[in-house]
Amino acid sequence: MGSTDSIEELPATADHSRYVQRIRRRYAADLGLLPEGVPDAVTITALVERLRAAGRPLASALRVARQLVLERLVVLDVERDAPLAHVTATMTALAEATLELALAQARADEDQRCGPPLDVNGQTIDFWIIGMGKLGARELNVSSDIDLVYVYEDDGQTTGKLSTSAHEYFSAVAKRLYALIGDTTDDGFVFRVDLALRPNGNSGPPVVSLGMLEEYFQVQGREWERFAWLKSRVVAPRLAVTSGRALPLRSLVTAFVYRRYLDYGIFEGLRQLHRKIREEAQRRAAGRPERANDVKLSRGGIREIEFIVQLLLVVRGGQFPEIRTRSTLKALGLLAGRGLMKPDTADKLAAAYVFLRRVEHRIQYLDDQQTHLLPTQDGDLTWIARSLGLHVCRPDACELLDRLGEIRELVATEFDALLHDGQAPMPGSGGKNGCRQCGTGPLPLDSEALADKLPPALAERVRQWNAQPRVMALRDESKLRLGKLVLRAALAVEAELCTIDAALRFVDWLEPLLRRDSYLALLVERPEVMKRLLRLLGLARWPMRYLMLHPGVIDELADPRLLHGRFDRSEYLDALDDRHAAWQRSGQADEDALLDTLRHAHHAEVFRTLVRDVEGLITVEQVADDLSALADATMDITLRWVWPRLKQRHREAPRFAVIAYGKLGGKELGYGSDLDVVFLYDDSDEADADRAQEVYGHCVRKMITWMTLRTAAGELFDIDTALRPNGNSGLLVTSIAAFERYQVGRGGNTAWTWEHQAVTRARFCAGSPDLAERFEAVRRQVLATVRDNEALKREVVGMREKVQKARPVKPEVFDVKHSPGGMMDAEFAVQYLVLAHGARHPALLDNAGNIALLQRAEGAGLLPPGIGSAAADAYRELRRAQHRARLDERPTQFPPEDLASERDAVLALWQAVFG
Repeated sequence: MGSTDSIEELPATADHSRYVQRIRRRYAADLGLLPEGVPDAVTITALVERLRAAGRPLASALRVARQLVLERLVVLDVERDAPLAHVTATMTALAEATLELALAQARADEDQRCGPPLDVNGQTIDFWIIGMGKLGARELNVSSDIDLVYVYEDDGQTTGKLSTSAHEYFSAVAKRLYALIGDTTDDGFVFRVDLALRPNGNSGPPVVSLGMLEEYFQVQGREWERFAWLKSRVVAPRLAVTSGRALPLRSLVTAFVYRRYLDYGIFEGLRQLHRKIREEAQRRAAGRPERANDVKLSRGGIREIEFIVQLLLVVRGGQFPEIRTRSTLKALGLLAGRGLMKPDTADKLAAAYVFLRRVEHRIQYLDDQQTHLLPTQDGDLTWIARSLGLHVCRPDACELLDRLGEIRELVATEFDALLHDGQAPMPGSGGKNGCRQCGTGPLPLDSEALADKLPPALAERVRQWNAQPRVMALRDESKLRLGKLVLRAALAVEAELCTIDAALRFVDWLEPLLRRDSYLALLVERPEVMKRLLRLLGLARWPMRYLMLHPGVIDELADPRLLHGRFDRSEYLDALDDRHAAWQRSGQADEDALLDTLRHAHHAEVFRTLVRDVEGLITVEQVADDLSALADATMDITLRWVWPRLKQRHREAPRFAVIAYGKLGGKELGYGSDLDVVFLYDDSDEADADRAQEVYGHCVRKMITWMTLRTAAGELFDIDTALRPNGNSGLLVTSIAAFERYQVGRGGNTAWTWEHQAVTRARFCAGSPDLAERFEAVRRQVLATVRDNEALKREVVGMREKVQKARPVKPEVFDVKHSPGGMMDAEFAVQYLVLAHGARHPALLDNAGNIALLQRAEGAGLLPPGIGSAAADAYRELRRAQHRARLDERPTQFPPEDLASERDAVLALWQAVFG
């Protein structure tokens, strides 16, 4: 018994393959022509040339080369445990090398017959073989067919004695290609060729011009074809790729595959395609149970992993070009890195993909058949198991089948979770909020049967909708989607997952989006997103306002990391740099794309902070810190992207700084706050100072345009530059030397006291890091200037009174900012303390925020004991009250008694400072 076990557990060898046996018998004399190691395109091309030199015609040499390469792969894979990547790369190289040689021969033969085809400019027309599917992704199977599409560059005419159109010429080339690659001869074939993915499929012409392909994409291209073209690339001739001649084709395909928005409408197209494939697999398996073990097409097979990846790439790749790739395994890593898939899920799917592909190859090694069905013979199953390092199958146990079962169940579970039918889980009925029999449906939005199932307030709002002409004009599909979403909101109320107010806000939010199917599709396809959205809308009013402006950010609710982090500057900038590089790789790095990229990224980060805020996961101070850091980073990367696009730029890197004032300077930025900024440059090493001023002026204007322009993706910021030297009458950008002279009072043009008050909150926020130290030195010099404190006091109080007159507040209410005892009183007191005492107390010169500076002033003895700390606590609470009111879109004016202690603490501070 022991000896039998040891025999069964011996390592598998290549010679079990009946295909390998045939090759070794038939081509024993030729096996030595292929050098040792993993074959690549160069060695395969050289092998074909050796075979031709030995007297074989090209068609025979190509076929024999294929047989020798496959024999080598069986040995490397089965006996030497070669990685999957080596096997698929070699098969891809085999296809590319043989197609390159075949195409050259086919064109030469056709040129001899009727001359080369020329366009209207007399240039030879190029012809491209586009590899689709696994060939395009460089993931080719060992016994795979190759999916090809033939495209020629332009219309034209041949120049030989037998003059024909370019279309006729390239149709003849395609026939010659098939004879060289696809025909079965005594030496077999090189590859089975499938042209079914060409425009109009098998009913279309075998070759199309680039113009015909463009028209097809625009007029007839179907959703499922976008998945097919996702992996496409030119595989021959190689020169078309290296010379860039095929770039117009890439642009055309990219625009067809990827949309510039989150394309959740594609779900239904893939769902229908997959349903057809599964039904076909089930039909073929009916009455033949062995066909249920199809590692590619059965439930949980290779195709479902590919569909998961392709779906996420097509949905997200339009906005996030950095995740675009043809490779399934690379895509899983990119999706996990972008947070679009849990890393653990990506790892498991990658491992499943590798295992299933290795099983698939072993199935095909047996007889060189294009099959994905597990063999039924025990000897073959035993060989496959042993070649994978698994125990052999016995009557009572089979590790191979057990492993396959586990993997396919994992894949099917992930696939079904992603590609469900868009139905939300239905909570049980019987709640107390008026939703009756919500579990039945689907019903269109304008159905009275739907209204009857809704809580009265929601039903009334929907009836008002239905009376609107634009709702009446909606397509039936859109009405069904809306009905499904409204019913889902009613179910959430029924299950007490949200309030009726949240459901009504949801309907109000949907109203402007009635014709924007991509957002409706997103909510239908992602029930968990809608659930979180309803909760968010129930917590405060302002999120609805933000979501009306930027509806695309709701996709962020799908990211499980949303509630467990803070803004990360490095991560944000790295992601944008990756996206910029990806736009450049795809040839789409135009200004419009970059403007929208900045807006999408900024809006998403603001929304993440907003969600954490209303969920109570971060404090008001942390909200302001994160929004300020986000603004800093956005301006910094805007500068980095703008500068290289300036035709006038006079140096590789700008000597330039953005200085933040006001709320941004004090890191107290709120949602929707404008940015008070001043732009400085250093021209000390410039031979032509006037030129530097001009170049940096162009840079600033372009930056402001980039940040303020409203595009289809919205806008970034309102920019206010009024605090620059000489205000709105001054230059838009100032040299740092001129800024210093203005602030410290050298010369006739000097800053006012209120400008020095503003400097107390100023800080470097973007640009050249070495200018940060230079600016901070100037700032400290300004603040540490010895002043006449009585005169200073009169000027600060006078400025406060001026603001108070401009913003009067009724005596029966307390405005947290403008009333006596409000935030502005505290801010003016802090500014006075810094300007009056900064020279003797350097700790006050730090831009540490009002709360910290009040505490430091008290610690330095500049305030009576308890006054500074009480005012600091009051200021913090006033900010919270202002923040909460704004989140719920309520006035920031309160009954005086609500914040009496805070008001009194600030008034005590004012009295202590100004008397």
